[in-house]
Amino acid sequence: MLTARFAVPAVPKLLVHRPELLKRLTAGVQGPLTLINGPAGSGKTVLTAHWVADGLAPRPPVWLTVEPDDAPGAFWAYVLEAFHRGGVVLPAGVGTPTRAEGVTRSFLVRLAEGLAGRPQPAVLVLDQFDTAQPPAMTEGLDFVLRHAVGGLRIVLTSRTDSLLPLHRYRAADEIAEIRHADLRFTDEDARALLDEHRLEISPAGVGLLMERTEGWAAGVRLCALAMQRSSDPEAFLRQFAADRTTIADYLLKEVLDTQPPPTQDLLLRVCVTDRIHPDLADELTGRDDAARTLAGLARDNAFLEQIDASAWYRLHPLFAEVLRAHLRQRHPGLEPRLHGRAARWLARTGRLTEAVLQSAAAGDWQFAAAQLVDNLAIGRLFTGLEADQLGRAFAGMPIDAEDVTGATDAAGATGVAPALVAAACRLAEQDLPGCEAALRRADSYLGPDSAPAARLGRAFLGVLAGRLAEDPEATERAAADADRLFRELPPPLLAGRPELRALVLAGLGAVELGAGRPDRAEAALTAAVAACGEPGTEYPHCDALGSLALVAFRRGRLRRAAEHARASLAVAEQSALPPARRSGADHLVLAGVAVEQDDLPAARRHLDLALAATAAGPRPELAAVVAAAVIGARLAVSEGDGEAALAALRAVGTAGAPVRLPAWAVDELAVAESAAHLARGDFAAALQVLDAVDAVDAVDGDRPEYAVARARALLAAGLGDQASEALAGLAGLAGLPGDEGVATPVRARACLLRAEIAAAGGDTEEARRRLGEALGLARPEELRRMFTESGPWVRRILRGDPHLARLHGRLSSDTPVHARAAPADGQPVVVEPLSARETEVLRKAAQLLSTEEIAAELYVSPNTVKTHLKSIYRKLCVTRRSEAVHRAQDLGLL
Repeated sequence: MLTARFAVPAVPKLLVHRPELLKRLTAGVQGPLTLINGPAGSGKTVLTAHWVADGLAPRPPVWLTVEPDDAPGAFWAYVLEAFHRGGVVLPAGVGTPTRAEGVTRSFLVRLAEGLAGRPQPAVLVLDQFDTAQPPAMTEGLDFVLRHAVGGLRIVLTSRTDSLLPLHRYRAADEIAEIRHADLRFTDEDARALLDEHRLEISPAGVGLLMERTEGWAAGVRLCALAMQRSSDPEAFLRQFAADRTTIADYLLKEVLDTQPPPTQDLLLRVCVTDRIHPDLADELTGRDDAARTLAGLARDNAFLEQIDASAWYRLHPLFAEVLRAHLRQRHPGLEPRLHGRAARWLARTGRLTEAVLQSAAAGDWQFAAAQLVDNLAIGRLFTGLEADQLGRAFAGMPIDAEDVTGATDAAGATGVAPALVAAACRLAEQDLPGCEAALRRADSYLGPDSAPAARLGRAFLGVLAGRLAEDPEATERAAADADRLFRELPPPLLAGRPELRALVLAGLGAVELGAGRPDRAEAALTAAVAACGEPGTEYPHCDALGSLALVAFRRGRLRRAAEHARASLAVAEQSALPPARRSGADHLVLAGVAVEQDDLPAARRHLDLALAATAAGPRPELAAVVAAAVIGARLAVSEGDGEAALAALRAVGTAGAPVRLPAWAVDELAVAESAAHLARGDFAAALQVLDAVDAVDAVDGDRPEYAVARARALLAAGLGDQASEALAGLAGLAGLPGDEGVATPVRARACLLRAEIAAAGGDTEEARRRLGEALGLARPEELRRMFTESGPWVRRILRGDPHLARLHGRLSSDTPVHARAAPADGQPVVVEPLSARETEVLRKAAQLLSTEEIAAELYVSPNTVKTHLKSIYRKLCVTRRSEAVHRAQDLGLL
């Protein structure tokens, strides 16, 4: 008898305490069987030894370490000796095994009966009880356990699932299981172990360690030991290579070397792929036993696991890394050939992305590029979950890969596929010169007889390159070619590639927007949104919605702009779109809407988010650059900082914009700059900037924004007659709802200016009428800011017309428009303005709805409504609901 086999292993000095698992062990021994199952180094023995050492078992356990070559008779002799040394007294009649090869059934009966007669059950820990044990041993153990009538509790630690009939114990709820997933270290466990080793590692470093080890206890511990010997532990984690550490020795000796030679060969060959299918494994080994071998390895916890009960398997990343290093050492030159074989099998079975990655790893750039081009999958380099992965795969492709002598791809032209993929990779990095050079090489191979797939790839890239260059003519030509080729290709093939059409339409719409063609832009972008919705279209979906929001905002359709912007944000959040693929147009538009609706804190918040997105994302296009400058200047003016407004506008010329800006951009910037000068009280400068644009671009009545801005500057300078002349005769500026040719904010501003001119001339009736028209135009879009900044004359007119103030009260409830003299009772007007939600609650209260009915109308709880009402009473200085309604009506808030 080897005494060491009865000794409880020593608990490591640097120990991670895992109280939840210890509790589960203690609870488990209330039943007959507890199984702790996991791969080598997962902490099975350490956990059980810790449990024993801390005295957490209901009674002192008996420990036995099982050896793989134990014969049944020898095993039972060791069990009896363990009972004897552990103080478990058995009847003398139980006897002992008489031969090493086995025991009689009568011995097992006597042992079970002897255990059943004990006043307290014995707890037996069988450490390392694996499937290598003879079936007779597990059958005998099962017999004794079932017939001991509660007199025996067994704790098994095992790398493999025991041959015990576990299904029967599960059905009877007589087993407690702690498996690999439970044994994996959490981030907190890893942090605790690193602290024990006195290693100060950042959260990012701990995350990287857990990513590499996947919580494998021995891997974390071995890394911690290696980091202790490193002068820079954080750098060790970043540069960590499993094949150059003690982890490699551990895995090779404890896992690989324990397998038979055919299994070792299979593991070395399949390690070149991230996922392993039995048929793929057979392709790589040239055998037909992979299904059985892989299932056995997964069952035995040999660092290979089945993926979601499918036919696929995966190796632990550290084990795969070690195997690949061992493959290169044992079979030099074999790895690229295995990658090539795997690529072709994956391509035949329709797994395109994996085929591309494998062929790229093999250095077979022709095959890799042809997979993307021939299968119309080149759009995957720009959108979808695999975009970054594919981009990294082609990062190593030589510049002249498409010039390989004699290479002909399936696209029908020598080298065209690598040239197109090279162009796509340059585009993804926003390297326009590199893209154009690769496209010229592709054009040298393409001809009228080239396959439609290659020609569509060229047209598709032409649209994206035209967008990056902000070249409307080139973009439109390429989009027309793409549209024609879409009709030539099989619909089923295109149906599986929705990202192509979505990216083409989104690119075309963005370019049309930058060219100042909002109608064309809206049509293309609306079609782009309609083409999205399938997996892989998240980026163009978000992009097109953001551009649509910009179109609507420039047209003064604030509600629609905000809807598109919020939809864009929702798509980005739901699909976890990375910052590098977000343009920030959504936040930019929401900032612009918030300014016009006079919600300055929200405007500042959204503008900051938009600028942060611009810094992290793709280079902003002209439409976004101009919008950011105009909205930023408008917000700065609203905050009283005219200098900051001018600085934001003048920065456009140094932000990468074209030397010659299009007319629409010149107008928008000039109008915004004129407003900034007015805010500073510099009327001459406000007129001068508009006159400069007039002299260069011959402004006429087709550009009403300019005319309204000029009229505003003239009026501010005291030139009311000239302001009136500037507005006279301009089509679409009558201020009536039927004037659809001009943006609503421009029409509302024109009516407001006419009202101000009338008020300045003493024509109160005309001023009241024009102000009513302006308020009516502003109501649908909730335009508030223009009234806030118009001056005290608006307040005077509203004070003299309570009906008009009451009619449009909600529009400006948060603005100074409704400031009033104190009512006759001497009470203050309002303590502070009502919020938009409080105004909604008050409006419902005015309709005599109950608290519950208001809650149902607004989709909130009754308690929330009560909270809003209390706030309303405080702000309006009243104590009852009816008083609040009357006071709000008097103040024009309703």
